[in-house]
Amino acid sequence: MIDVVDLKKSYADVMALRGVSFSVKEGEIFGLLGPNGAGKTTTVSILSGVLEADSGSVSIAGMDIKRDSKRVKRLMGVVPQEIALYEELSAKENLHFWGGLYGLSGKDLERETERVLELVELTDRANDPVKSYSGGMKRRLNLIIGLIHRPRIILLDEPTLGIDPQARLKILDIVKGEAANGSTIVYTTHYLDEAEKLCDRIAIIDRGEILSIGTLAEIARLAGEEDMVTITGDFEGVAIDSLLEGARLEYISEGVCTFSVPERPVLGGILERFFKAGVKVRNIEVKEPSLEGAFVKLTGRELRDM
Repeated sequence: MIDVVDLKKSYADVMALRGVSFSVKEGEIFGLLGPNGAGKTTTVSILSGVLEADSGSVSIAGMDIKRDSKRVKRLMGVVPQEIALYEELSAKENLHFWGGLYGLSGKDLERETERVLELVELTDRANDPVKSYSGGMKRRLNLIIGLIHRPRIILLDEPTLGIDPQARLKILDIVKGEAANGSTIVYTTHYLDEAEKLCDRIAIIDRGEILSIGTLAEIARLAGEEDMVTITGDFEGVAIDSLLEGARLEYISEGVCTFSVPERPVLGGILERFFKAGVKVRNIEVKEPSLEGAFVKLTGRELRDM
């Protein structure tokens, strides 16, 4: 559905994008994860046609973003990081204005306005001026302005920035619902937990470069992250090293053994050897690779330190 090839973009002497390439499948939630200044907003701005890349290409639904700009934009809903609302107007008036720009009118516009207001639980405040809204309410309204015309492709740039946990969860549920209904979504975030829970695939971006792309498991594997296994039991008189073929011993003390395994079948063989050796196993805990661990290995920094 979306193919991005070797995008480069500079602002004066600052290189914002250094050859960004990725593809997004139809119906997928594709995450761009990175700190502020990584190139996420620049990428989304180029995809939406707001910015033009210095070089590289973007194809959306088989159409070139430059040559077929108008046709592409009709397929697209864009939710910018900066809240784009008219504060003096009501939610309904904002939706009517933006819905009209997307080509809706008459009964269709009214029906879709009511639908999206209900989606974010703003029906009761639909006629109040936006300036009286809380930050979370503005974020929800900002979201549905990009959804009012039922776009096939949705670009979301940090849509949960600066809001409370309840409003954040509501927005994430809506995004999941849009994907379930067939929309293709590009979602930028600097929240690791959002990327883990929401996205089908993730691209880690830092300093204008894509460092890794894939599912959580694929990224963790490429970054060298492994399952961490902790076994609690009675190891007295047992040569533990001989039982850990294919694994790496990380820690051992009285009654506790922790080791890493590159893949699950290796763990199966180790457990079989433990039982054959007569080890009394009281508990087994497996900690899967985390996106945070992969991010640190790929960038050399923790996301919260940036």
